[in-house]
Amino acid sequence: MASEGVVHLLSSKILFLVIFCRNLSLIYGIELASSNGYVRREHSLTKPFQAGSMGLQFWDFGGSTMITNNYIRLTEDHQSQKGFLWNALPVASRDWEIHLHFSIHGSGDTLFGDGFALFYARDKMEMGPVFGSRDFFSGLGIFFDTYSNQNGEHAHDHPYVSAMISNGTVNYDHDRDGTHSQIEGCSASMRNVDGDTYALIQYLGSKETLTVMTDIDNDGDWKLCFEVSGVRLPTNYYIGLSAATGDLAGWFVMRLS
Repeated sequence: MASEGVVHLLSSKILFLVIFCRNLSLIYGIELASSNGYVRREHSLTKPFQAGSMGLQFWDFGGSTMITNNYIRLTEDHQSQKGFLWNALPVASRDWEIHLHFSIHGSGDTLFGDGFALFYARDKMEMGPVFGSRDFFSGLGIFFDTYSNQNGEHAHDHPYVSAMISNGTVNYDHDRDGTHSQIEGCSASMRNVDGDTYALIQYLGSKETLTVMTDIDNDGDWKLCFEVSGVRLPTNYYIGLSAATGDLAGWFVMRLS
């Protein structure tokens, strides 16, 4: 697996995010590396994050998102919040890896929502009901769902990490937590753990393979969440993150460790 290389490649600078839900959730970093092993600066963020008069270099943001020197907050600690952060430049690489470093904590035992998403999509900065972004998107969505909306039992536990691919005609059914449209997923006990958590999203267009791995306890013990073959994604789509709070509130923040 490529996890060992990814850990090595993505250890220096990372993009950090915060979202709200009735728990504190800190996404400590995200970084994109192309297939030649180089971290792509134009697709990464380093602190200080403070946006100047020209905005945040290479990134666009909106909704309830707030930029500070130390973190980027996508939502406030209130209900019905939506915030987004999108890379302004398309990803030209056919093969790429994204490393996400985060922490989720809160006082609630079971009720915390809604969650956040990482997108590789054709269209950017369009708000909607899918963790703060538009439904019927074209591209890939990786969802970190912290709350079960389905009226009834799931075949899996929450928090839950899942992937969905859409050509613009597929709906994400929020009431069923997207289970009818996911290509794969796994439960991940990533809330209220000691220390930070890592997630790795790797797409090898040359092999048409999507892989998601997690290191829940930040101890180097990478676990395969899922690997799916036959995945075809175009080049020149955009990387973005978005978050939403529903009836339950909380916050997710992006920081640099």
